[in-house]
Amino acid sequence: MNKKFAILILTLLMSMTVVLAGCTSKQDPKDAMKSATGNAMKMTSYEMKSKVVIKDLKVTSQDTDTAAATGQVMSMLNNAELTIDGVYQSEPMQTELTMGINLKGDMSMSFNIPMVMTKEKLYVKIPSIPLLQMIPEDAVNKYLVLDLKELAEQEGTKFNPDSMDTKKTQQLSNEIMNTLYGEYDGNKYFKDIKVKDANLPDGVDAKQVVQFYVTNENVKEAAEIFVNKVAPKLLDIVSKDEYRDMLGLTKEDIDKAKSDLNSNNGDKLSKNLNDLKNYLTINQFTVNTAIDKKDFPSYQDAIANVEMNDPETKDNVKLSMEVTNQYSKINDKQTFKIGIPKESDIITMEQLEKEMGAASY
Repeated sequence: MNKKFAILILTLLMSMTVVLAGCTSKQDPKDAMKSATGNAMKMTSYEMKSKVVIKDLKVTSQDTDTAAATGQVMSMLNNAELTIDGVYQSEPMQTELTMGINLKGDMSMSFNIPMVMTKEKLYVKIPSIPLLQMIPEDAVNKYLVLDLKELAEQEGTKFNPDSMDTKKTQQLSNEIMNTLYGEYDGNKYFKDIKVKDANLPDGVDAKQVVQFYVTNENVKEAAEIFVNKVAPKLLDIVSKDEYRDMLGLTKEDIDKAKSDLNSNNGDKLSKNLNDLKNYLTINQFTVNTAIDKKDFPSYQDAIANVEMNDPETKDNVKLSMEVTNQYSKINDKQTFKIGIPKESDIITMEQLEKEMGAASY
């Protein structure tokens, strides 16, 4: 089996962790997830807290050069944490996020990167961290402003405001999730979890918790459903003019993706899927979504504990990670702690490059 194919399957399965869900009443788990997608589109503002924790990451290889190159990286990423605290509103479009990075191991470090995004501009605060010693002192803690329209022009492309259209993004997500839910059997992949057994954080109010899960017993079928049924329909969705333009894709891009997908069909695909058991072990893969009394997704956690072993090269990958998302103050008036940075706190890319050039002499 082609290792890239196994990685693709794993990636596709893990991509399901971004599902947003909610429901109007306690329903059959699959129905609750399907009806939730439309309700999630009504989220026009919210506060959010997200965390990604890599609990265990091991890569072993018979190739000594590969092993040496990955050793230090693995040391840094084990027990690493990525946090994102933010506020979002759709009208006028404004988002602010503070991304926290906490690396462990021999090169341990922690730092935060505040960011602000409007419909046409992105502001990123320049942190003071060892890896950025080349940044001039005067630029540290200023906000690097990136004009998305100017960047597009510099790259020889036209700025597409649709790429920042939250409503269209929500519509696209709605179609994708409905397609996904429609193809998976509710009895095999969805179930209710008792609220008291869901280990929800303090402050999370839930009337229903729905779990999507994949096990060693159904992973082959799950992958087969995704490749044969879900993926072709997803390509049809993104090929629509409004979505294709929003995503910056061309008709040729879509046609090539369809061709690549079709090339994996038939006997080759069947063999690859059958060989999954020789490569992939799922110790745990679950996505729990808590639905509050207002029928919005208030909390979500995804746990993945998987191993991939290549019997030919003897290369092994073990990954254990947890992702959590918590939403609050949904559709309330939001308070932005950072706000739009003042002119005195801003530095342009041109100014930064000039200061870096001066500092190098």
